[in-house]
Amino acid sequence: MKTLLTRKTIRKYADKDVSEELLNRLMTEAARTQTMGNLQLYSVVVTRSKEMKEKLAPAHFNQPMVKEAPIVLTICADFNRTSFWAKCRNAEPGYDNFLSFINAATDALLYTQTLCNLMDEEGLGYCYLGTTVYQPQQIIDILQLPKLVMPVATLTVGWPAEEPSLSDRLPLESFVHQETYHDYLGKDIDTYYKYKEELEENRHFVEINHKETLAQIFTDIRYTRKDNEAMSKELLGTLKRQGFLPYTEEIGI
Repeated sequence: MKTLLTRKTIRKYADKDVSEELLNRLMTEAARTQTMGNLQLYSVVVTRSKEMKEKLAPAHFNQPMVKEAPIVLTICADFNRTSFWAKCRNAEPGYDNFLSFINAATDALLYTQTLCNLMDEEGLGYCYLGTTVYQPQQIIDILQLPKLVMPVATLTVGWPAEEPSLSDRLPLESFVHQETYHDYLGKDIDTYYKYKEELEENRHFVEINHKETLAQIFTDIRYTRKDNEAMSKELLGTLKRQGFLPYTEEIGI
C-alpha cells in the first residue's frame, strides 16, 4: 500500500484499462469525504473517449497525458443539482453568488484529494492539472456544463508506466505557525528554501533559463504577473457567466 510519503505525480500510463467497476468504487468511497452541510457540492465528468480527450487537450495547453491517459476526470463545483433539488421541493435556492462558489469549490477539492488518496492505495497513477481554472470556458463548452457548475480540478488517471523521483517539499516549520502567524525573516527564507534551491535539477533550470535565482523562474517564466492577471480576468468572467457572480458591474466584469 502506498502512503502520502511516497506519492508521485504520474504523467505516463500503461496501455491498460482502468475498469468502470474499480473507478466507480473509488468514486463512491471518496464521497465519504467532508462536505458542507452534507450537500456534496460537486460533480465529476468522466472522459474515456479519444475524441473527447482531444477536445479537452487544448484547454490544458495540450499536455500529452490528457490524450494518453485512459481516463480524464473533471471535478466541478456544482450548485446546479442542489438548486434544482430545492426548486423541486418548494424551496427557493439562493446560491448564485461567490460565497456559494467557494463552498462548492472547497467541497470539490476535498473530494478530489480523497479520491487521489484512494487511487494511491490501489496503485493507480494520476496527475493533478492546475490548468483547469486557466481556460475554464473551453472546458465548460466541451463538457456542456450548465450554470452554477464550474470546473475546478482535472485528474488524468491510469496505471503507471514510469517511476519518477519524489518531488521536494518545504520543511514543516516553514508553513506551521503556533498560536498566531509569525511572519518570515530573510534568514528564515534562506533556511527553508536552501534544499530546494540547491537541488541539481533546479540549479540547472536556473542556468539554462539565464536567471539568477529559482524564484525568478516562477515570477518571470512559469507564473508571470501578465498571465496571472489575464487568467484572473477570464476566471472572473467565467464565474459570472456560470451564475456565481451576478452583481459585478461595479468592478468591470
